[in-house]
Amino acid sequence: MKKGIHPEYRKVVFYDTSSDYKFVTRSTVTSDETIEWEDGNTYPLVKVEVSSASHPFYTGKKLYVDAAGRVEKFNRRYKKK
Repeated sequence: MKKGIHPEYRKVVFYDTSSDYKFVTRSTVTSDETIEWEDGNTYPLVKVEVSSASHPFYTGKKLYVDAAGRVEKFNRRYKKK
């Protein structure tokens, strides 16, 4: 493998903002925010809106997600100039 072309693969904390659930996994995603985990180490923090703790398929509950905000964000990003 070539050196220097692959992203860093490290432990990252994902935080589900809708269910207040946090978990550690390995990922290449980058983040400016950090969090001190239960083991005393500091990891990058990535905030997500939906995870297995809040997804209706896994929880069996219906959950209202603010789709309007995401649609507006999409339209702002991709509207014709």
